[in-house]
Amino acid sequence: MNQYLGKEITTTDITNGSKYIHPITQEAALQVASHLRPDDRREIEEGYGLDPMVAIPEGAASGFCIHFTVPDGRIAGLAGVGDNGAVWMLCTPAIHDYPVLFARQAKRFIDSRTEEVLWNYVDKRNTAHIRLLKFLGFDFHEELEFGPNNLPFIYFTKWHSH
Repeated sequence: MNQYLGKEITTTDITNGSKYIHPITQEAALQVASHLRPDDRREIEEGYGLDPMVAIPEGAASGFCIHFTVPDGRIAGLAGVGDNGAVWMLCTPAIHDYPVLFARQAKRFIDSRTEEVLWNYVDKRNTAHIRLLKFLGFDFHEELEFGPNNLPFIYFTKWHSH
């Protein structure tokens, strides 16, 4: 039985009716960890000081997580929401081969969330993710030095409208 915040969830809850959104697997987490976009790898390693091969499978095993694929079957990325509304996404270069499809699937995932607020920090250098976050309707707030290297990150939020 899959659960999130004590609620039983179904495959339909996870995929939201999309053939490109799938329940998370450790295999998908390891695929993404070993094929990260360079900016995503840099954000994890330099921004957070973490090893992607350890941090991504651990992160995928907590909260509510999914993985995205593209029409040729490659895994394009992972996304998740922690119990506190912290939303995250890490991607492979496959997103660049299907940018419109990927952005629409990411929007489908974000729009399906019911948390009062989704939030996190993004590495200011990760311009592809900043563009995606803008498309997804997130608001950007203060910039701050973050992580072990005191790199510039931007705090972002999206409030759920009832």
